[in-house]
Formats: sequence, structure tokens, C-alpha cells
Amino acid sequence: MFELNHLRCFVAVAEELNFGRAAARLNMTQPPLSRQIQLLEHHVGTRLLERSSRMVRLTAAGRGFLPEAARILRLADEAALTARRMAAGTAGSLAVGFTASVGYRLLPLLVKQLRAHCPGLHLTLREMVSSAQLEALDARQIDLGLLRPPALHGDLVTLPCLSEPLVLALPEASARDWPRQPTLKSLHRQPFLTYSPFEARYFHHLVDGLLERAGVAPDIVEHVTQIHSMLALVRAGLGVALVPESASMLRPEGVVYRPIRTTPACPVSLLLAWRKDNDNPVLASVSASLPTWMSGAGQA
Repeated sequence: MFELNHLRCFVAVAEELNFGRAAARLNMTQPPLSRQIQLLEHHVGTRLLERSSRMVRLTAAGRGFLPEAARILRLADEAALTARRMAAGTAGSLAVGFTASVGYRLLPLLVKQLRAHCPGLHLTLREMVSSAQLEALDARQIDLGLLRPPALHGDLVTLPCLSEPLVLALPEASARDWPRQPTLKSLHRQPFLTYSPFEARYFHHLVDGLLERAGVAPDIVEHVTQIHSMLALVRAGLGVALVPESASMLRPEGVVYRPIRTTPACPVSLLLAWRKDNDNPVLASVSASLPTWMSGAGQA
């Protein structure tokens, strides 16, 4: 089978139609260049060039072979460039897991930073609850996870990247019946939508803990897994809900948001996590910048 060097020699001669100029272009002398062309023609099984002391021209077979030879050389160069970029972490793929509420604000900012840092990056984004992200990190199905604490796992690097308050989501139709500056006490015996103790464990424990410490007992009408589903129920007038401030970027008609005082003031935390032994060059390339990116995103 012919080699890439055979093709480079042929393309140079075919484009120059002169062995002397082609040899100079390739930084070689004419005898080895002629030998490379002969070897190529032997492997192909037909003459590609007609040559005499006065002229060089392509045969019909050579004219058909030239664009394919040039394409093979271009693909080989592109493959080598891709390999170098992937080794340097400026190209390749990265799989990112994220919880639903992260997609409202933090995820788009992270994606923007990743693409600016690695223009050739192919991203796979997977919406997953935090427990599923931990399993996916273990199974190496994702490279990065944007998840809720705790992440008690000795094989992970974890980076606190966001702390935000809760806000009260109210049906617009009954918003006038609520204080302009509600507190947790305002929720006592009110119809309340809370989080599932299984699929939304982090928010379930967080909200239940805040209410218990405040001595507040709302009238729980439904346990919900996803925040967008919770807001749909708020809109329908079934009750009110505590949601992360970032969720207020969703503006469903019929829902209003009001700040609510809690202790601590910013109880909702988010972690960025990845495996210590992940050898993805893209991750190695961006990991040093992640603290700065996340700090900026948390203030955006």
C-alpha cells in the first residue's frame, strides 16, 4: 500500500507539473522524488504522470487520483491537529451533569466559559438529580457534576461554587394576601408545596429543617420532585413554595416571587465535582480555571 509521503510527492508534482520545482518545494532532490512517484504508480497499478525531458502532465488516471490524494493528505493533517489539540486540552469532549435548577442561570455561564476556553469542545449535557450524578461520576459516564451536597466521596474533588437564598413563589391571584416581606412564620398553616423526600432529598431536608427550626407547620398539599412542576402547581393556586433564587429566572405567567428571610441567609448550596483520577485532557485543561469561573458565575 502506498504511504502518505508518496501522496505528498505526487501532489507536489501534479500541482507544479515540474519535477525540479516540486523537489525544491519538498526540500529534496529529483532522483528520490522520481522514485517515490514510481513506487506510488506501482502500488496504484497504473501510470499517473506522463513525463519527458520537456514536459510533465497528468494521465486521465492521475487527474482522477489527484483530488482524492489531496483529500487524504488534508484528512491526515486534520487528524494530527485534532490529536494535538486533544492532548493539549483545547479540543475533545466533556460530559457535564447538572440538576434542573442549575440550568436556569449557572449552567449557561459555565458552558459559555468552557466554549471560550476550548473552541473545539464537544459538550454533552445531562440533567440528573445529585444522587444519579454521583453514580455517573463513579461509572465515568460524566466528567463534571453540578450537584447538591453532601458529596462524601474520597475519589472526588469538590468545589463549592454557589450559595443562594430561597424565595417564596406565590400565585399571583392571591399575592395581595401575603406580606410584602414574608418570613418563614408567614407559612404557618398555609397551603404549601414541598419537595419529595426521595427524588429531591437535598431540598426536602433543607426546607423541612428550616421550617422545623422556625417552629412553622405549613399545610403540605403535595410533594414534588422538579422545581418547574412545583411552579406550575403554584400557578394553579394549589399553594406556595420555597424555591432557589435562580429559579426566579423562570417567569411563568401567574407566579410572583418574594424574598424571604431565613437563617442562614443563603441556605442553598451547590458543588462542582469531578474524579481525582479523571484523565480527560479537557478536564485537566479547565480544572485550574473552574474556581474563578464559578466565583464569577455565583456573583452574576
